[in-house]
Amino acid sequence: MPSRRAIEVRAGDGNSQKWRVSLSEDAFDSFVAHGGDAARKVFGEGSLFSPLLFGKFFDPGDAFPLWEFEADALLAGLRNASKTGVDWSETDSEYVLKAELPVGVRRCDAEVCGLSTKVIEISGMWKGKESEARDWKMGRWWENGFVRRLELPADANWKKVEAYIVDDILLEIKIPKNSPDGNPH
Repeated sequence: MPSRRAIEVRAGDGNSQKWRVSLSEDAFDSFVAHGGDAARKVFGEGSLFSPLLFGKFFDPGDAFPLWEFEADALLAGLRNASKTGVDWSETDSEYVLKAELPVGVRRCDAEVCGLSTKVIEISGMWKGKESEARDWKMGRWWENGFVRRLELPADANWKKVEAYIVDDILLEIKIPKNSPDGNPH
């Protein structure tokens, strides 16, 4: 039976300035070229944290409206090549995101933040990559950790988001839906 450890899901202050330095495509290419195996494993093809996960360069520090896309259509190319460790699904009562965690993760956090609590932020640090700065998210954050910000759907009940680490290799996030009348399920 898989081991399941709950992650505390915090309500953030809505401070979108946390990820202050955008990850440009040139900076990403240079970083991966010099970052060795750790960089390739964290930001590599098929990882939730890869800027190229959605087929073109997209800074993982920017919120992405994942829920507005059909999972099969958006990740079809990666799934056909068996390169993705990301899956999401929708039922009548919830949205579910499952993603393989990068090898070498020291910590993984989930935080619901942003304007009107419409963004969930998944972040973490690499093992052995301690930053001397007070807030590693303000500098060249991709050298110390990883992030993916996802825009929540309109019917998401952000107050009831649950996050789990399964067998220390899989991140699972469950986002319940509000009923059509606006009340939680």
